[in-house]
Amino acid sequence: MPHFVSGQTIGYSTGKEDAEFIHRAIKRITDIMVHDIYSPPVASRTYAYITIAGYEAAVANDKDYRSFAGQLHGLSPYPVPQNPYNASVAAVQAILTVGRALVISEKQVDTFFTSLMSEFRKTGIADDVFSNSILVGSKIANHILAWAANDQYKQTRTFVKYTILKDASSWKPTPPAYMKAIEPSWNKMRTFIIDSASQFKPAPPPPFSTEKQSQFYNDAKAVYDTGSSLTGEQKEIANFWDCNPFKMNVNGHVMYASKKISPGGHWINITRLVCRKAGADAKKSLEAYSYLAISIADAFISCWDEKYRSIVIRPETYINQYIDGNWMPVLQTPPFPEYTSGHSVISSCAAVVLTRLLGDNFSFSDSTEIEFGLPPRHFTSFMQAAEEAAISRFYGGIHYMPAIKIGLDVGKTIGTFVSAKLNTSNKSRGVKN
Repeated sequence: MPHFVSGQTIGYSTGKEDAEFIHRAIKRITDIMVHDIYSPPVASRTYAYITIAGYEAAVANDKDYRSFAGQLHGLSPYPVPQNPYNASVAAVQAILTVGRALVISEKQVDTFFTSLMSEFRKTGIADDVFSNSILVGSKIANHILAWAANDQYKQTRTFVKYTILKDASSWKPTPPAYMKAIEPSWNKMRTFIIDSASQFKPAPPPPFSTEKQSQFYNDAKAVYDTGSSLTGEQKEIANFWDCNPFKMNVNGHVMYASKKISPGGHWINITRLVCRKAGADAKKSLEAYSYLAISIADAFISCWDEKYRSIVIRPETYINQYIDGNWMPVLQTPPFPEYTSGHSVISSCAAVVLTRLLGDNFSFSDSTEIEFGLPPRHFTSFMQAAEEAAISRFYGGIHYMPAIKIGLDVGKTIGTFVSAKLNTSNKSRGVKN
C-alpha cells in the first residue's frame, strides 16, 4: 500500500531534494511523446518504466520505502547504494536515461538533460554527492532497461498485422485516415502486477444486431440521438477528454495531423497537478507517479485484450450503415475496436489509485488541456473526473454506453487489485483507506 503522508526527509545532508525537477522531467518526456505521436498503449509502457526508474533511484537507500523489486513481474533486486546521494538528481538521471531509450526524439532529451543538470549544479550540491547521484540514477536506469527489454514489446513489433474481417459485426477502419488497427498484440505484453491480460476479462458486449428492437441497435441509436443534439457543456466535455495523439484534419484536398496528449498522459499530468497541491516532496511524488503508471499500464493490457477479442464495430461505422449515412461523431474515431472503452478503464483505475493516495474528496483544477487550447475543468474528486472522462466518449460519439459502464467497473477492479498488492511502504505511515 502507498504511504502518501507528511514526513521529514531522512538520510544524509545532500542538498535540497526538489520535486519540481521530477515534475519537469516527466512533463518533458510527455511533451516528447506527444511530438513523436505515441499511441496510448505504448505511452503507458513508457510512463511505467520512467516512473519506476525514478522511484527506485529516489528511494534506493531510504528504509521507509519499499522497492518494487520482487513485486513487479520479473523485476529483480539491485545493490543498495552506500554513498550519500541526492534523491532528486538520481531520479531525474534515471527518468531521463530510461526516457531517452524509449522515445524517438533522443536529442530533445539530451538538450533538456544538459539544461536541467546545469540547474542542479547551481543549487550548490557538493561535487561528490552530485557524482554519486548520477551513478545511482544511471545504474538503476540500466537495471530497469534490462528488465524492460524482456517484456515482449520488441517481439510484438514483428507479429502478423491485424487482418480486417469482412463480417458485418467486426471493427473496420474509420474516416478520414482509415488507419490500421493499433497494437492488436498488446495482450502479449508482460503485465506488471495483474496475473495476466485476461485476469479481469469483462462480460461480453451485447450481441451484434441490425434489428431495431435489439439492444445493439438501440445502443447505437442512443449514440446517434445524443451526438446529434449535444449541449455546449457536453461538447466541451467531449473535447476536453479527447486525448487523441493523432487526429487527422481534412481541409479540402489538404490533410494534416494535430497532436495531443494520450489518455494515460492526461492522468500523469493530473498527478503532477495534485502532487503540487498536496505539497508532496520528490519521493512522495514519485510514489504517486509510479503507482499510477503501473496501474494504467496493466489496465491498458487488460483493455486491449478485450478489444481484440470482441472486435466490436465502432458507432460511426454502424450508424453510417444502418441509421444515417451522413452522421459524423464530434470526436474522431480512434483506430482500434470499440469494446471496452479504454478511457473509461484507465480513468477509473487511475481514480482508485489517486483516491488511495490522497483521499475521497480531493478537489482539483485540471489544466492539462490549456496548452491544447481548452480551458481547465474543476473536480471535487478523482472519481468524478474519471466518470466525466468516461461519459465524454459517449458524447464524442465513439463508444456505446455498455463499453463505458463496464469499462468503468473493470478499471475500478484493476485499480483496487493493484492497490492491494503493490506496497511502497516498509512501515505503517497512516495510509488512507
